[in-house]
Amino acid sequence: MRFPRPRQEEISVNLTPLIDVVFLLLIFFMVSTTFTRQTQLSLTLPEAQGTPPEQAPQAVEILVSSAGEYVINGEKLIDNSDAGLRSALLRLGQDKTEWPMLITADAHASYQAVVTVMDVAGQLGFDKLSLTTREATEEGQ
Repeated sequence: MRFPRPRQEEISVNLTPLIDVVFLLLIFFMVSTTFTRQTQLSLTLPEAQGTPPEQAPQAVEILVSSAGEYVINGEKLIDNSDAGLRSALLRLGQDKTEWPMLITADAHASYQAVVTVMDVAGQLGFDKLSLTTREATEEGQ
């Protein structure tokens, strides 16, 4: 006598629920994403023929080299980190936060080095920051 054997179903992975979940995640991320449109301006800066204002006799001057080294009032810093710059400015004294600060950076200095100086100075209370430039020459125009 022959007994019928139960048929074994083929083992497979059903991908339909996985695809549904992926589509739901895709829709969720598309809806929750904010799109920002950054505008770019083409600027032509004005030139001035006047004389630069006279320097205040008392000012804090910071030089930023192309290698990212700092010189404060003629003294080169050993530690060029944020903490080293902060401690050097604190050594000047808190009474000097009223003085204007002149930041002179090399043309090839990194933007981050200049922003670091401005950030540390702002945190310490310096609010009169100036960036120095050179006068444009006929060749550079």
